[in-house]
Amino acid sequence: MRILGVLLGVVLLLAGCAEKAPTPEKFQFTAKTLEGAEFRGDKLVGQPAVLWFWTPWCPSCNAEAEKVAAMAKRHNKVQFVGVAAEDQLDAMKKFVSDHEMSGFPHLADLDGSVWKRFGVTAQPTFAFVRADGSVELLTGAPTEEQLDQRVSALVQ
Repeated sequence: MRILGVLLGVVLLLAGCAEKAPTPEKFQFTAKTLEGAEFRGDKLVGQPAVLWFWTPWCPSCNAEAEKVAAMAKRHNKVQFVGVAAEDQLDAMKKFVSDHEMSGFPHLADLDGSVWKRFGVTAQPTFAFVRADGSVELLTGAPTEEQLDQRVSALVQ
């Protein structure tokens, strides 16, 4: 009976040690997608992800939209999320439709709160999120090769 008690104690101790780490603050948000569905930032923790911060009127964003959509298809083990801001919902929806980018969710960050959480001050910006919740920002328009290398590194 003692052995059973000791084993139970060890199991409980190990279970306590295996608790999930708290969600980093920047992922503690809820936002609406362009379609109005709820999106929870904490769902991104524990998996590789790329957040693409864009605006509908940004020339660089328009130029790289096709490249980002293709990258999301190519890297199906990485969650892509578009985060649109600095414009109206209708313009955001038109951008996604015009560039055929419906393959991953896009958030309507109408108040810029998600941008602020990640420290984004310009568009386009990419946030490369590792499974451990660490984030690396890249502002500007990388080449397709540079983007592919960064995304590939998330799953290595």
